[in-house]
Amino acid sequence: MIRYRLICSSDHEFEAWFRSGAEYDRQVERKIVACPQCGSNDVQKALMAPNVSTGRKKASGGEPHQHQHPQSVTNLRSEKAAKLTAMMREIREHVTKNAEYVGDNFADEARKIHYEETESRGIYGEASSEEAADLRDEGIAVAPLPVLPEDQN
Repeated sequence: MIRYRLICSSDHEFEAWFRSGAEYDRQVERKIVACPQCGSNDVQKALMAPNVSTGRKKASGGEPHQHQHPQSVTNLRSEKAAKLTAMMREIREHVTKNAEYVGDNFADEARKIHYEETESRGIYGEASSEEAADLRDEGIAVAPLPVLPEDQN
């Protein structure tokens, strides 16, 4: 897994994990990656300092470098990541249990509901980033479902 620090066109910074650099490229090209603050799919990698350990201090018995983290910090990060993943899984499960899957017809169905051409109900499905942006421009609230680690296998 690779962690990238990303930035959207509105200068919101966030981090995301990818299976590989190629997987990052594929998801960005397909406009799957979205800013959690504004929903923009116009994202790119932000500068990120690498976490490289030379081992010099460790071998000489000196203090660890500042960029090295004690085990408790690493465990805390793992716990936070696990909690976040569990919360994302709960969100997705809630949506899939309580909303209707409309597949590729998501944009059309969302418009019908918004313009009261059909009954109001929760829906989820597939939409391109352009379709999602058009819906937002029309004042229709849409949000991507969280991408879970198992989705990337």
